[in-house]
Amino acid sequence: MHAPPDPVHVRIGIIGLGYVGLPLAVAFGRERDTLGFDIDPVRVDELRRGVDRTRETEASELTAATHLRFTADASDLSPCNVYIVTVPTPIDAQQRPDLRPLQAASETLAGLIAPGDLVIYESTVYPGTTEEVCVPILERSGLRFNVDFFCGYSPERINPGDRRRRLADIPKVTSGSTPDVAAVVDALYAGIVTAGTHRAPSIRVAEAAKVIENIQRDVNIGLINELAMMFERLGIDTLDVLEAAGTKWNFLPFRPGLVGGHCIGVDPYYLTHKSESVGYHPELILAARGINNRVGAHVALRVVRLLGERGKPAAGARVLVLGLTFKENCPDLRNSRVVDVIDGLRTAGAEVDVHDPWADADEARAMFGFDTVQAPRAGHYDAIVLAVAHAAFRDWDADAIRALGREDAVIYDVKSVWPRDAVDDRL
Repeated sequence: MHAPPDPVHVRIGIIGLGYVGLPLAVAFGRERDTLGFDIDPVRVDELRRGVDRTRETEASELTAATHLRFTADASDLSPCNVYIVTVPTPIDAQQRPDLRPLQAASETLAGLIAPGDLVIYESTVYPGTTEEVCVPILERSGLRFNVDFFCGYSPERINPGDRRRRLADIPKVTSGSTPDVAAVVDALYAGIVTAGTHRAPSIRVAEAAKVIENIQRDVNIGLINELAMMFERLGIDTLDVLEAAGTKWNFLPFRPGLVGGHCIGVDPYYLTHKSESVGYHPELILAARGINNRVGAHVALRVVRLLGERGKPAAGARVLVLGLTFKENCPDLRNSRVVDVIDGLRTAGAEVDVHDPWADADEARAMFGFDTVQAPRAGHYDAIVLAVAHAAFRDWDADAIRALGREDAVIYDVKSVWPRDAVDDRL
């Protein structure tokens, strides 16, 4: 039986250089021999030039990682003895887990791992994925699990767009396929995460802990979104209600909004899929998902009704939607629910302009099939919808907001960040 790598003498390979993998590679690359691998050669070339298109890592941080190199050639990874997999785990059109990126990464590693190597997964999955899906693929190498090679799981906790909470500032959950491996995994991450680590008793526990972090948020936001849709019919301002209720010490400060992205809007389907495979139908989790998926259509319908109340038919109305990315101060367009608002408005016949200083125009066109506008036209719009609270939009005063619209334009604030006297309604 082989022993896992000594934490002092590891050579790390990071598989996937997106929002999760790159900060990890940079952190390890400050102190250890680290190779970052991505299947996108353009991404690799950009990183070699000090450019991170996600805007999460500065050029100075890349330069400071003096032990970090990048490659798009998987064979370059062969000298490594610790591999950390940080590939996406999306869902398919039927809202089922799409494990193909994870399986492909595991297949690549099956052709590379050697006796004594350690493979750590960070991608969000349902409990059991590492040992039930990934390990059998790794064993195609001819090596035996927990005899010739070992596995760990340490779920990512990256929060894109949040400059206050970086990788080192967020406690890291760790786990390993044996107690000795768990200790090695924990020691590796303890070297880069100053906030500390939490060693879970098993890989399955660590996998479950990750997926419920986002489910908890999804369910709570789903409750607030349902209240918002209820209060709208009752003629009550939701934010007024939340501020009043928030004076109680144990009231949780959630706010209504569009729930998209590659975490909160996706992760619940991983656990519900696994739950249903063992015969339990998770009603609350799926109900919250259903509510959150309806919010974009609700916003579009509300804007259409407000236009109608002012004698402006939606057909032919000019509407400006501010924001397209899935969250503020982040260029990530994956699973953005702003598209639901846009689709609803266009279905009603409106002409919609979309402006987002964070979104890449070419990527938006390829992903959604429409062009964004570089600058909104002053005095041009019958309705303005703030969909994403980028810092560039937050500071606008009532005059700046109204200047974009025609006389008596409808102003709708999905995020409840604009001055109350500047908006006609909000979620």
